[in-house]
Amino acid sequence: MGNTSVQARLKGWLIAVWRFVSSAPLTYGWLIVLLVTTIIQHLVARRELHFLLVHDSTNIRHLATAPLEVLFSSLLWIDGRYWTPYLVLFTSFLAPAEQWLGKKRWVTVGLTAHVGATYISEGLLYLAIPFHHASERLVNATDIGVSYFMVGVIAVLAYHVATPWRWGYLAILITSFTVPLFIHLNFTAIGHFSAIFIGLLFYPMARGRGGGR
Repeated sequence: MGNTSVQARLKGWLIAVWRFVSSAPLTYGWLIVLLVTTIIQHLVARRELHFLLVHDSTNIRHLATAPLEVLFSSLLWIDGRYWTPYLVLFTSFLAPAEQWLGKKRWVTVGLTAHVGATYISEGLLYLAIPFHHASERLVNATDIGVSYFMVGVIAVLAYHVATPWRWGYLAILITSFTVPLFIHLNFTAIGHFSAIFIGLLFYPMARGRGGGR
C-alpha cells in the first residue's frame, strides 16, 4: 500500500511537471536547442569553437554585413559552458512569462530587447573606438547568448508581480545590472542594463494580461 501511495504521488508530480512544461513550449523548445549547442561546445576543439562563436556573434562587423543572420544565430548559443543555470533561469522566469503573456507577446518582448540592447551596446562601442575608449579589436568581438532576450522578459515579468513586492523585484533586478556598469563598464554590461528598460517599456502590453500575483 505504501508503494502504491509513492507511485501515485510520483505520477502526480510527473503530470504537474508535464503540464508546466507543455504550457511554455517556446521556452522549453529553446532550452532543448541550447542543450544541443552546449553539447557541441564541449565536443569541438577550442579553436573550432572560437571560430563558431565569432561567426555567429552580433559584433560590429557582422551587424554591418549580415545583421539578420547573426541576430538569430547568436540566440542559439549560451555565453559559457554550463547549461544547468539556464534551465533554472528559464524555468523561474521565461516559462512563467510565456504562460502569462502568450507566445506572440513573449517573443515580441524578448526579440525587441535582444535587438534593441544589441544595437545600443554595439552602437556605443562603435562610437567609443575612434576616441580610443575601446580597442579596435572589439569590432570582431565574441558576442553571443540569450541574456538580452532573457533580461527583457524578466523585466516585463515585474508587471505580473503584485505590489508592494513588485518594487523589491525591480530594485533587485536594476541593482544586479547597474553594479557591473561601475565595476567593469563594457558593451555587455550596457546591453543588459538597456534590456531592462526595453522590457519595462512593454507595460501597455503587460497591463492587458491581468493583474499581478
